[in-house]
Amino acid sequence: MQLPSFVTGLPWWQLGLLASLVLASLVVRRLADPRGRWGLTLRRRFVMGVPWGTLVVVLGVLSFYLFVQGGIERWRAPVVIPFRAWSYFYPLGVLSSGFAHGGASHLTGNLLGTLAFGTLAEYAWGHFPRERGSAAFSSLRTHPVARVGAFVGVTFVVGLLTGVFSLGPVVGFSGVVFAYAGFALVQLPVLTLVVVLGGGALDLLYRALQRPTIQSATGPSFSSPWWAEVAIQGHALGLFVGVILGVQLLRRRDAFPNPLHLFVAVVAFGVDRGLWAVYGFLGNGRFELYRAGGLALLFVMAGLVTAAATASREMLVSRIDLRSHEAAVGLTMAVLVALSVVAVPYNLLALGAGDGLADRPAVEVRDYEVYYAEGVRDRLVSGIDVPGLDTNVSASGVIVVSEERNIWWTVYGKRELAFAGNRYVRLGGVGWRETVQANRTGWSVVGNASAYRIRLRPSGGEYLTAFRSEPVRAEPTIGGRNVSVFPADDGFGVAVTRQNETLGTAPLPANATAVNVGGLLVENDEGRLFVIDGGTRVRVAQRESYR
Repeated sequence: MQLPSFVTGLPWWQLGLLASLVLASLVVRRLADPRGRWGLTLRRRFVMGVPWGTLVVVLGVLSFYLFVQGGIERWRAPVVIPFRAWSYFYPLGVLSSGFAHGGASHLTGNLLGTLAFGTLAEYAWGHFPRERGSAAFSSLRTHPVARVGAFVGVTFVVGLLTGVFSLGPVVGFSGVVFAYAGFALVQLPVLTLVVVLGGGALDLLYRALQRPTIQSATGPSFSSPWWAEVAIQGHALGLFVGVILGVQLLRRRDAFPNPLHLFVAVVAFGVDRGLWAVYGFLGNGRFELYRAGGLALLFVMAGLVTAAATASREMLVSRIDLRSHEAAVGLTMAVLVALSVVAVPYNLLALGAGDGLADRPAVEVRDYEVYYAEGVRDRLVSGIDVPGLDTNVSASGVIVVSEERNIWWTVYGKRELAFAGNRYVRLGGVGWRETVQANRTGWSVVGNASAYRIRLRPSGGEYLTAFRSEPVRAEPTIGGRNVSVFPADDGFGVAVTRQNETLGTAPLPANATAVNVGGLLVENDEGRLFVIDGGTRVRVAQRESYR
């Protein structure tokens, strides 16, 4: 039998993945066969065996990304800034942050998590009533459509809560994903643990399909460590919301999980999802991870969740009629309240333009202002005092400010722009989007730092010089004279000095040309700057290159 040409033309890795997917599909189909055990189980919990509520949620979150954030135009570069939870003075950001995403990979990860843990949570909830004597369609409470609607409605409310009580300008649906997981953990701990372990395999499969081979080399990186990208407060908040909802359902149904199974499942989930990664921000891209303390908190959290879900009704303190399960649930509620309240003072902060920016040139796009600055006070971190933590930190880079939206945000740091040369800032709001380009050009001076300038340009507009570095002197001395490179509005210049006396200045010569400055001949040889004095020819600078 001859295989089709589209199969024989595939490379070996695609053939292997195709074969594994076919095998997995056959297994899933066998398990989900309506006549089989798994198919019957799904149909007992779901209408037609389908988690309709989870699918509606996935469609809603995807639609927000595509049509509100502009992902349909730029899949990997949506508008994010206006949809972050900046403060209570900017309701749009607070209400939308729980459903918006920072990029395609962020969205994909949360949608996969929704499909996994949302399906588990919806399975535990069920489209049909489980109480003895209850019948589907007999009332609004037992009607499958109403129960699907309740699942979607509670999901929406939890998404709003994660935005209202998030700490800092976070964005993403992960708070709801963690609420799904918390609900599923107390209801179905073993099955949730299986999903956690299987999720790693699905993630690997997705990445293998995207990039079957990877080549890498050592080099500079300007991304934060992975644990500094985790919105741990928002994740913990979502988890405890889900746990509280799950425990209430357990008590109503009078069905409780095995304590050991639940404890192990919570610990495994917390380790896999980085709930132990408690960290602090030190400013200028520096972070501190409290690994030991975070792991200890994870064990405490697992114990608390286990107690809330499995504690008996025995009397704990007879004087105040306090029972064991009431104390456990009360402590869990107290943790949830603490996780929520900690964000309130920060979200009540009014940022404004901040120090060091008022007199600087900026590109204005409606209510936004885009600056470039170095060594200014970071208003986002410094705006509120935290006991025991130095929040008086500085920021350097491309900064977006909007007093109307209460935004102060370092979009790209100084080092990242120096590495890339060009970066694009996506601004906008509901129904409109705009891009501002940040451009760096510079000359690396021999034996010293770089002389550079930063320009900003809105779409279809003119470049604005936003920043110029100080003149930088080259280390070599030629004929008793020094050469410096300095940025100007229209390019770069060169100055020749002797001690404190300036002998001459001139614009940098174009490629393959030379200019006489202060008795020295300055030559541009394909981006390399040479100084010639008689028979002496010395390189003093080189044009910066970017990646």
